[in-house]
Amino acid sequence: MALFWLSFCESSFFPIPPDVLLIPLCVGAPSRSFRFALICSAGSVLGGIAGYVIGWQFMGIAGDKIFALYGLTDRVDYIGELFRQWDAWAVAIAGFTPIPYKLFTISAGIFKVNFLVFVISSACSRTLRFVLVAALIYFFGVGIRDYVEKYFNALATVFTVILVAGFVAVKLFF
Repeated sequence: MALFWLSFCESSFFPIPPDVLLIPLCVGAPSRSFRFALICSAGSVLGGIAGYVIGWQFMGIAGDKIFALYGLTDRVDYIGELFRQWDAWAVAIAGFTPIPYKLFTISAGIFKVNFLVFVISSACSRTLRFVLVAALIYFFGVGIRDYVEKYFNALATVFTVILVAGFVAVKLFF
């Protein structure tokens, strides 16, 4: 239950990622790793929906404070431009990489990204992220824990950059 609530809160306002609880749970009970990943994903997507609602309905009350907490108040316009160009992809990239996902959930609400697109993009990216962590621990055991903790964010970022570069290349050349 704590994993669900940590994932929920992290997706809408809390600064600590759920990986800090997901990884030890998977290490402690590898046979339940995928179950933990799905609980984490469900909490994260529902928390993302809460973040969307914060941006959509309460930006003036809570959203501004959350952006200020992360020192990104001056970046709201830039994030808006990202949403106008990439909507679902912006959410998916934030959902998979170490970029603070909550900022994109709130921004999706502010800039009124299509709600269904937002939910599908969030569900795909968050599930992929957490299932990947669970799978690494399930298949490689406790020994991979330090590697996952140390390099996962960097590897997720590199993978995303390669993915985005591939889409840009296809768009430019085809």
